[in-house]
This record gives sequence, structure tokens and C-alpha cells, in this order.
Amino acid sequence: MAVENRSHRLARWAALAATSLLLGCASHPDRVVDERDPLEPFNRAVFRFNTDFDKAFLRPVAVGYRKVTPEQVDRGVTNFFNNLADVTSIANNVLQFKMSRAGSDVGRVFINTTVGLLGFVDVATNVGLPSYKEDFDQTLGYWGLEPGAYLVLPILGPSTMRGTIGFAGDVVTDPLFNLRDDKIHWGLVGLRVVDRRADLLTAGDILEDAAIDPYSFLRDAYLQRRLNLVYDGNPPAQQGQDDFWDEVDFGTPAPASN
Repeated sequence: MAVENRSHRLARWAALAATSLLLGCASHPDRVVDERDPLEPFNRAVFRFNTDFDKAFLRPVAVGYRKVTPEQVDRGVTNFFNNLADVTSIANNVLQFKMSRAGSDVGRVFINTTVGLLGFVDVATNVGLPSYKEDFDQTLGYWGLEPGAYLVLPILGPSTMRGTIGFAGDVVTDPLFNLRDDKIHWGLVGLRVVDRRADLLTAGDILEDAAIDPYSFLRDAYLQRRLNLVYDGNPPAQQGQDDFWDEVDFGTPAPASN
């Protein structure tokens, strides 16, 4: 009998909890929806997962890495991976017919790989060769494909529909992609992730302290930065082009009829 009563109480508590969740999801019916972010409920859920994953795993590892790694070595590791990124940049500058930039990237890779000891020393910047770091998302944007809906990817973080497609191109042109030894490949991939997270420790702390809504702040900053990158720092004031992604149904509920 006692077991049965406990079962009834648990059922009532479960129903109450479910009702509370449903009410919570509908507690802001007047909230303005950003047209760039039709997937916001999904994105916020992934954002929370990424934040929890970062606090539990990535950030502690990055803090430990920063503590045990001398500054010169840390900078060298960052330079090494930046040198690999210049290889991807070469391909994208060629695809965008930015030949002078592609030539600069070729020069950077050659100088940093040889004189710079596989890229651990950034000699190219010191001799006046700028770093452009073009990626496939920028290439697709250059040829007119609109970014589409904002999308937060598990673990990888902020992106867009276009950026997700471009990420596949970046992976294929990544020199690490062609390494046949799995241990070396995944070891370097893991080191790159930790090194990048360590470089963002200060920025992450500022985001948490300064932003009332970190999700919206990060979304707006990301989209603005990507827009500037696609247009090489000179984005148009207003874009009058048709958006390819407007024809894609993201499941936005239709307004209720009167």
C-alpha cells in the first residue's frame, strides 16, 4: 500500500514537473525572434550543452595546459597550427581569384615551414607577409551564397547553414586530414583544440562577466565577424540579394488563424 502511495505521489510530481517545463517553454510568447536565428530553441539547447561540456572538460584541460606550457612553447604551437591553416587559405584565395593573397599565403607556408622550423616560428609575418586565413565559408559567401540560419554545432560551436557546408571543405583541405597514422592525426587534432581553447581563456571569462545573455552576445558577435570576413572588412550597409535559404523550411510554426 505504501509503495502504491509513493507511486501515485511520484506520478503527480512527474506530471507537475512536465507541466512546469511546458509552461516555462511558453513563458515568453512576446519575445522577439531574430530572423537570423529561426532555430533558436534548438541552438540554445546545444549552447547549454557546449557550455557544460566546456566547463567540465575543455576549460580545465586548457587551464592545465596553460600552466604547464612555457609561453614560448605555447606561442610556437599556435604558430604551427596557423601555418597549417595557411594551406587551406591558399585554396580558398585561389577559388576566390584573389591571386595576390594566394601568393602571399604560398610565401608564408614556404618561409614558415623552412626557415620557421615547420611553422613554430612565424618568420613570414616578420618579413611583411600578412596572414589572411580564408576559409570555405568565406569562399561560398564570396560567390553569393547567403549564410542562412544561425546554427550552433555540438562541441564545434557557432556556425551557420553555409558555414557548416564550408566546414566540410576546410576538413578536406586540412593537412592533418591526410595523415594516415591515426594516433598522430588525432593527437594533433586534440592538441589544436586544447591550444585554441587556451588562447580563448581570457575572452571566455570576459563573455561570462560582461554579457547579460551570453548566447545572444556570442551569436551577434559571430555573425558580425563572419560578415566582415566575407567582405574583407567592407560589408554592405544593406544586402538586397535574395536569400537561397529563405526557401528552406526550418519548422517555424505558422501564425494562428483568427
